Amino acid sequence: MSIKKVIKKVWRLVKNLMRGAFWYVGDLFLYRKLLRQSKTKVAMRIFPQVFDKDPEAHTFDKHYVYMDRWACKAILYARPAEHVDVGSSIRFLSFASLVSKTTFVDIRPVKLDFDNFSFREGSILTMPFVDNSISSLSCLHVAEHIGLGRYGDALDPFGTEKACIELARVLAPGGKLYFALPIGTPATYFNAHRVHDPETIVRYFSGLKLVQFSAISDEGNFVSDARLADYKNSSYACGCFVFTKE
Repeated sequence: MSIKKVIKKVWRLVKNLMRGAFWYVGDLFLYRKLLRQSKTKVAMRIFPQVFDKDPEAHTFDKHYVYMDRWACKAILYARPAEHVDVGSSIRFLSFASLVSKTTFVDIRPVKLDFDNFSFREGSILTMPFVDNSISSLSCLHVAEHIGLGRYGDALDPFGTEKACIELARVLAPGGKLYFALPIGTPATYFNAHRVHDPETIVRYFSGLKLVQFSAISDEGNFVSDARLADYKNSSYACGCFVFTKE
């Protein structure tokens, strides 16, 4: 991200904060007046939410919305008896565990009371599974962070590639790997994430076969059965890959 874009983003945040604070103070005094008029006795606590009234606040990360739906749909269709996920979002896990017995692997402990859910502490670089042992596996918007230290992992410029190698190691013959990360013009945005050429990702999984590829474009559009070459020059698209081990 250029310094110009950073300044623009900060200014938009400050502007929205000032406008939101103005709205909040006005609404606070008006609501208190309405309470007095209604003679309603209820405890009132100050808990400012100053951004939500702005129309620009109604946004969401289309990568995660489309990606999670894509992966959940694939798992729902396949209905594996057991599924293993590495580092993906809690929202995705909540849905996946409704379909299959789901094991979540992460370096940070997670306690959830979902049915059909279990947690195993472990790193994506040294997963706690033997070779060729997992028939249904997912890793969504995770590998691009590996080696940047953002989540307490060791710094390593080859973190994404090593994560891919480890995922391929544990995938069983005939199994499916659902894998997603940012794609486009290669770059490292330290310490947030990396963006990879989609063909580089296929090369990282050279021992596996790509059976399906979808993408979320820079414009936020989901494209099923996309072409790798169409996203080589994207800024921050999302590639959704399905691999299998023959």
